[in-house]
Amino acid sequence: MKNKFFYILFAFIFSVASFAQEGKQIKVQSDRTIKDQNRFPGATILAKVDKQVYMQHEGIEIWCDQAIHYGEDKFVKALGNVKMKQGDTITMTSKYAEYNGNTKFAYASDNVFMETPSNTLRTDTLFFDRLRQQAYYRSGGTVRDSSNTLTSQIGRYFMDRKQYSFNTTVKIVNPENTVDSDRLDYYTENGHAYLYGPSTVKGKESTLYCERGFYDTKVKTGYAIKNAKIDYDKRTVFGDSIFYNSANQFASATNNIRVLDTANNSVITGHYAEVFKEKDSVFITKRALAATLQEKDSIFIHSDTLMVTGKPERRIMNGFYDVRIYKSNMSGKSDSINVDQTTGYTKMIGRPIIWSQRNQMTGDTIKIISDTKTEKLDSLIVYQNAFLAQEDTLKAGYNQVKGQILYGLFKDNELYQVDIDKNTETIFYQRESEGELKLIGINKVLSSSIRLLLNNREIEDVYYYQNVDGTLYREIDLPENARELSGFNWRGDERINSKSDLFRGESPPELTKITGIPLPKDEADFFDEETVKRLEDNKSEGSRLLEQELKDAELKETNEQLDSIPFKKKVKEDLNTEKKKNQKNSINIEQ
Repeated sequence: MKNKFFYILFAFIFSVASFAQEGKQIKVQSDRTIKDQNRFPGATILAKVDKQVYMQHEGIEIWCDQAIHYGEDKFVKALGNVKMKQGDTITMTSKYAEYNGNTKFAYASDNVFMETPSNTLRTDTLFFDRLRQQAYYRSGGTVRDSSNTLTSQIGRYFMDRKQYSFNTTVKIVNPENTVDSDRLDYYTENGHAYLYGPSTVKGKESTLYCERGFYDTKVKTGYAIKNAKIDYDKRTVFGDSIFYNSANQFASATNNIRVLDTANNSVITGHYAEVFKEKDSVFITKRALAATLQEKDSIFIHSDTLMVTGKPERRIMNGFYDVRIYKSNMSGKSDSINVDQTTGYTKMIGRPIIWSQRNQMTGDTIKIISDTKTEKLDSLIVYQNAFLAQEDTLKAGYNQVKGQILYGLFKDNELYQVDIDKNTETIFYQRESEGELKLIGINKVLSSSIRLLLNNREIEDVYYYQNVDGTLYREIDLPENARELSGFNWRGDERINSKSDLFRGESPPELTKITGIPLPKDEADFFDEETVKRLEDNKSEGSRLLEQELKDAELKETNEQLDSIPFKKKVKEDLNTEKKKNQKNSINIEQ
């Protein structure tokens, strides 16, 4: 009785195992069945008469005009108008295909077209692993969705997360932009693209470059880091990170900003910038500094905030809050500044001051005028409360000139003549012209206007006009408190003597922490060791997926032999040989 129980149990288990094994067989429906053991040993030839050959296996359906079915190997070769369908997730057509029921691995070639609910893929050869739900091509492919066309040499599709991983000569094209990259991960549901390696996003009026970045192909916004820059018409913006909105032509850059402007030979640096292309404006702050080349000598302007607006040939720059200027032969300060490239006017407003050698010039407003053709300094005007002071040669005091308005003329960028009008007053320390420069006296003069002639930035001659009233005092006869005109304020301790002085007294800005873009996941190769072993252990003799092809696919991206001409020639010869063999083995229905 006990033995009979075990016999029944064994029979039950055997029947279940047999049923399970039978469940893995490929189900076949065909109008015509042919046997040709000489040409196809162990196989059944299936052919279309009225209806296409139909095969089904665990969720995948296959239609074709002709097929070679290896029942024992659970392997099928499909030829002519091949169609594979996996539920409602993927449909694939081609002229030739293979499917292995043991490995659940499909291979298609010759005009392959794969369609998913959100995109299509066209390529020459496609590998499809049903176990991992991944598709892979390495002979060039084109992916299209509702808004983009994507091409690459190598591509891999992860069906579970609806993601393509493109490699080698990757390009995205849509009506607004073109994206080029070495490596790009693309998510079909939301149109998000992650860029790795040298990449560009080129629009109608701008080009974004980076070596790691993100781009949303639907809303046309991007985020670039690592050697990021954006090119506009005659203007390039660099930064540690750049946000880009193609739809409204806006970009913002953060940390270590450089804005190169070839229209007026200038560069602006800082740590935060905004660019509005349609308004032709750049806003930059956090240690903002503009440098413009004039006659082989750069002029530097620093302020809390700088804004540049206008077309390339009509740039206007405005600086706000604690403006500081430095040039090799001149420096200055003011609350704000306006520089108009078209007129050549530079206007300093709010306690403006200019230093040049031992001279100090102040007033309510200072306007410096340059020749727009030669870019040389032409003239200057000081409006209201003009005051010119110069430290005495032996530092005994200060020569001073005061009036309502001041006009200055330049020659070769050097101030050579100054005219001061309306209620002018002067104090000069008059010294002998030679020897020890002994002080002769201190000359105080009132007049309607004054003209000063300068040589090498030193006052050489003084001319007084109308209603002149002056007195030359001995040094002992003029008390200290009478040696300064009303409103005199020597600001030598504020003077900017070098480029580094532009930032004197300022704390370094606190830089924004850049949010990085993670490197792509370390995915196993499509033909990893486990997959190759699975295919090797279950391969059928009739498969085109030969050992050499598997090795080629596995090593294509990493094997340095691919760079050698002899190896490429050998692969090409093997493929041509295999192609001729396949043509010879194709079936003619009339046979």
